[in-house]
Amino acid sequence: MRALAIVHQRDAGPGVFASAAAALGVELESWHPAEGEPATRPAAYDAVLSFGGAMHADQEDRHPWLAQEKALLAELLAAGTPLLGVCLGAQLLAEAAGGSPRRAGEPEIGWHPVELTPEGVQDPLLGILPPRFEAFQWHSYEAGATPEAVPLARSPVCLQAYRLGDRAWGIQFHAEVTLRTVRSWLDDKDDFPLDLDRAALWAETQERIGEWNELGKRLCGAFVEVAERAAVVV
Repeated sequence: MRALAIVHQRDAGPGVFASAAAALGVELESWHPAEGEPATRPAAYDAVLSFGGAMHADQEDRHPWLAQEKALLAELLAAGTPLLGVCLGAQLLAEAAGGSPRRAGEPEIGWHPVELTPEGVQDPLLGILPPRFEAFQWHSYEAGATPEAVPLARSPVCLQAYRLGDRAWGIQFHAEVTLRTVRSWLDDKDDFPLDLDRAALWAETQERIGEWNELGKRLCGAFVEVAERAAVVV
């Protein structure tokens, strides 16, 4: 099975999803649209994953490639290609489906509570997670998914996961993040101009990241299973 990872910045890539996919025999290739790499051929892949980034979904004036990616995601949705969007990727996927990503009521940075909806408990991806859990977050926008999207998880701030049809998902939290990635984000003083206790967040992340990474690998494995079943049907 071949899968494509859309990576918007080098320190926001597949993370633990890469090792989980490799362990399942998935050939995961990366595309970096923000670096001007030529557009990929979506038909060449059995599944596509779109990851996070410091840019926002409505900043096409600063990042013209965002429009190209939204068009690609809309094409993949129409074709029934298995999709998984993470953070920014979830917002772009929502817009590709007709939604309106927007600034959230407040940022969520660090470890925040998430609760599955009844649909999420039964979902083939989100259902592998506990009904309530603390998720690693780093965002100030939310997806603004369409009414047709099935809500799968929420936090007190916003929708945290949704499903489009039976082959496309968006998650706002960072299930893929590694300890090294978190350290990189904490060292970027310009990423979020907030009064953030970086030392406390780093200490908490060091304690939590092992268990969190195991959940992330399971989530990725569930997505691979969906993609493999879709490939058989095709």
